[in-house]
Amino acid sequence: MKLCSIASGSSGNCVYVGNENTNLLVDVGISAKRIESGLSSIDISPDKVQAILITHEHSDHIAGLGILARKYQIPVYGTAETLRAVRAVKSIGQVPESLFHSIKPNEDFMIQDIQVQPFSTSHDASNPVCYTMQSGGHKIGVATDLGKYDNYILSKLEGSELLYIEANHDVNMLMVGKYPYYLKQRILGDRGHLSNDTSADLISKLINSNLKHIFLAHLSKENNYEELAYETVCSELDKRGCNFSRLCVTVASRENPSQMVMV
Repeated sequence: MKLCSIASGSSGNCVYVGNENTNLLVDVGISAKRIESGLSSIDISPDKVQAILITHEHSDHIAGLGILARKYQIPVYGTAETLRAVRAVKSIGQVPESLFHSIKPNEDFMIQDIQVQPFSTSHDASNPVCYTMQSGGHKIGVATDLGKYDNYILSKLEGSELLYIEANHDVNMLMVGKYPYYLKQRILGDRGHLSNDTSADLISKLINSNLKHIFLAHLSKENNYEELAYETVCSELDKRGCNFSRLCVTVASRENPSQMVMV
C-alpha cells in the first residue's frame, strides 16, 4: 500500500491512499485543479480514482468535491449525516445522487481490493469518521480532526504500518494568539483538534514493530509550524522512552504534495 499527502492543514486537506490496483482519496478540501496537479506529481490520473472518502463536511475537507466528482464521476463515501450536510453546501453545486454512498462507523466495506473501516470521532461535525485501509496484509491509518482520543480510537489504529495523525496546534501559541476565546475553547475541547503534545501521546501508544512511517498532519496555519510540531512530537516520544529510531517522522505540508510512501 502507499500514501501521498497532497495537502494538509487548516486551509485544506487531501490524502491519496492506494495500491497497484486501487486509488482512493481521503477528503478533497482544496481546489480540483490542485488535486489534479498533486495526483499528476505521483503519476496518478484522476479518472483512475475509484472513490472519495469524506471524513466530515467542513470546507477544508470538501472544497473540491463538486467539481472533482462531477468531472470524473467518482463515487463519494461518507456517513448519511455527512452526505446530507455536504448536499446542503451551496458552493459544492449539484452532484449526481448516484455518486453518493452512505456508510456507517465500524462497518467495513470494500473498494475493489482495499478494505476500508470508518470509525467515529468526536469532532464537531455531523457524525464524522476517520478511516483505516487494509490490503495485502498491510494497514494504513488516517486520523485527523479527532478532538480527543480514547481506547476506541487506539483499537482502530493499532497495527498500522503507516499513520497519518493530527498534530494541529501548539497550546502556548494558541493561548497567546489572536483567536477569540470561544474559538480557542473549541479547538482545545473534546470536539476540536489534537495538540502536538496530545498527538505525541497518541502516537506513543501506537508504536509497534510494524510501524514504519508517521505523518504529522492538519497543522494550524496560525497556531503551529512544521519545525515545532516535529520537534515537540519527537521530544515527547523520547521523554516517554519510546524507541522510534527506526521510524520515519514526516510533517505533511500545507501547500506541497509529499513523497509517496510505501508499506
